[in-house]
Amino acid sequence: MKHLTLVLALLAFLASCGTSEEEQKRLSRQERLRLAKEDSAALKIAVVPTIDCMPLLVARHCRLFDTLGVDVRLRLNHAYLDGDVMLRKKKVEGALTDIVRCEYMKATGVPLSYATATDAWWLLFANKMARIKRPGQLYDKMMAMSRYSATALLADMTVDSARLADDRVYRIQVNDVNLRWAMMANNEMDAAWLPEPHATLARTAKHPVLADSRKTGLKMGVVAFREEAAADTARQRQIAAFLKAYDMACDSLNTHGVRHYAFLLEKYAALHKRYHTLLPEDIRFAKASAPLQEDIDVAVKWLEVQKTKNTKNTKN
Repeated sequence: MKHLTLVLALLAFLASCGTSEEEQKRLSRQERLRLAKEDSAALKIAVVPTIDCMPLLVARHCRLFDTLGVDVRLRLNHAYLDGDVMLRKKKVEGALTDIVRCEYMKATGVPLSYATATDAWWLLFANKMARIKRPGQLYDKMMAMSRYSATALLADMTVDSARLADDRVYRIQVNDVNLRWAMMANNEMDAAWLPEPHATLARTAKHPVLADSRKTGLKMGVVAFREEAAADTARQRQIAAFLKAYDMACDSLNTHGVRHYAFLLEKYAALHKRYHTLLPEDIRFAKASAPLQEDIDVAVKWLEVQKTKNTKNTKN
């Protein structure tokens, strides 16, 4: 009888353990569903932690989104292409990107709406080991950029202005900006288009600057949202609050300077502390405003030229 009591007690214990484990799984499923629901309702934006991303990083760090009652979640990537994929798959509502990329996506079936222009710019650096001092010396050299992007457009403008044969400057697609910089630093690339803070690394390493996108007068950086998100009433309220937080972050950056917030580039872009004081001091951030139509027209016209070139190459 004593043994039977022990057996029954053991069975009861095991049954209770099983119930507890089952209950734990049920609670875990509920938690996952709750988190998934919150994420679905949040305004998700794909970003690459370059200098034009700073207003978003500052807004998150200073809890400006929370203050304005909007749940904004940044999806960090090392390549703008990753953000393009997220937009196509509807994993995010918006992305920090460039006009050329957006117009290309729009032409290939992804309706997008521009929320604001950003202060993105790129510098073309030559590998100091290649001994290139001016764009005209890029003949038979490899230039790192990203296809169907602002850097591809800038690469063509640079080649055209230097009157070089179009097919004798080799545009190498390197989407990851960290990898692009690393390849040039390791002498695997003759030249590369780099944004800040990668440009600071290249400048500190004494790689010469061949071109500066700011001198073209073009302003190609944008934050864009999927059109269906921009047309949704609830999303419109989120986007309006996002843009208000964006403006507040720009004010803070312009007041304190980008070096004051360099720790965010250290956190998200792995910018070592020794480079913080080497970032340009004169960086200013413009408040939210729509991109200029003339900049959009430049992107559209360039993409039409690319389409014509691709058609000719296919026929040949």
